[in-house]
Amino acid sequence: MDDLLKYCLRLGDTSLILSHRLGEYSSYGPYLEEDLAITNVALDHIGQAESFLKYAVLIEDKDRSEDDLTFKRPENEFFNVQLVEQPNGDFAHIMARQFFIDAYNYALYSTLKNSNDETLAAIANKSLKEVTYHVRRSGEWLVRLGDGTEESHDRMQKAVNELWKYTGELFEMDGTDEALMAKGIAPDLKEVQVSWNERVNDVLGRAKLERPENGYMVSGSRKGIHSEHLGHLLAEMQSLPRAYPDAVW
Repeated sequence: MDDLLKYCLRLGDTSLILSHRLGEYSSYGPYLEEDLAITNVALDHIGQAESFLKYAVLIEDKDRSEDDLTFKRPENEFFNVQLVEQPNGDFAHIMARQFFIDAYNYALYSTLKNSNDETLAAIANKSLKEVTYHVRRSGEWLVRLGDGTEESHDRMQKAVNELWKYTGELFEMDGTDEALMAKGIAPDLKEVQVSWNERVNDVLGRAKLERPENGYMVSGSRKGIHSEHLGHLLAEMQSLPRAYPDAVW
């Protein structure tokens, strides 16, 4: 697979799957304003996914649309990080998951906006405006809950602990990254990780939450390997287009 195509699929799939998880939570928010905020963040991620997948379609040049990539690929052809496919837990769990990916996206897009690939740079620059709000919002929730009541603190610490093993995968690099880095297209994820660590350490400190130790860290999405949860998610997300493959809006 072309390196640039695979890179676009990684970014697009991560936003796509996260948008689905956030969409599942619509109407379950703790209050109306936050429920609307979660839905709007989901819509932002759908927009980001559409941009990356449209570019992937142009690169692939096989007469497939972004809808085909979304609804007609099997599980092993998705390359999203496994963090975003984890099922929704309580509100603390959702905010911890969101903060980890928001902090990553902010650090990634801040560098990707300077890419030698003009299309990726434009997508990153546009997305950065949305992600700046996302990371501020999710970080504030970590502080609010972590430095809140005993119960809110315990729930947030539990969520951080449970999701931590998925964060290492954010910074894994393979031949695709190396090839695109050499062309000035993709950023060095080691540098992205430095920025991510700084933000995460700052927010966890203000939230009075302990940063977990790196123990067993999940891996595999670079090769299309996922948790059991992605298959169930795709079965739901793809059911209608697969049942009526020739349907059009």
